[in-house]
Amino acid sequence: MKLSDFNIKEILKFLVGGASAVVTDALVYFLLQSSGTDLFWAKAVSFVCGSIVGFVINKLWTFDAKKFSVIEILKYCLLYACTASINALVNSVVLNISSYYILAFLCATGVSTVLNFLGQKFFVFKKPKEEEH
Repeated sequence: MKLSDFNIKEILKFLVGGASAVVTDALVYFLLQSSGTDLFWAKAVSFVCGSIVGFVINKLWTFDAKKFSVIEILKYCLLYACTASINALVNSVVLNISSYYILAFLCATGVSTVLNFLGQKFFVFKKPKEEEH
């Protein structure tokens, strides 16, 4: 991995895609919650909806991976399972060190955002060598 592997446009697209996923997650969550859906199920469904939006935006727009692949979906799910666990771990560690909830949340979110970007760029939507340039 070299610095030249990264470009600001791709990073900005990733952040827009992530923000779109978070907004989708929040809207679906509040809509389901306000309609009387159990909070556990409301959050589970909203997270899946946000993840789908993030997958589609990042696949087609951020990383320009036009070909459909079931393997990509499996890799995406694996990546998000791993980064969700790391997110929770970082949150716990920072809380144990500082007891500042917002700091723990921001650190956990920052770490998982970076890992999700790297994982999608170099694992989930990695282009074959002949397509890279």
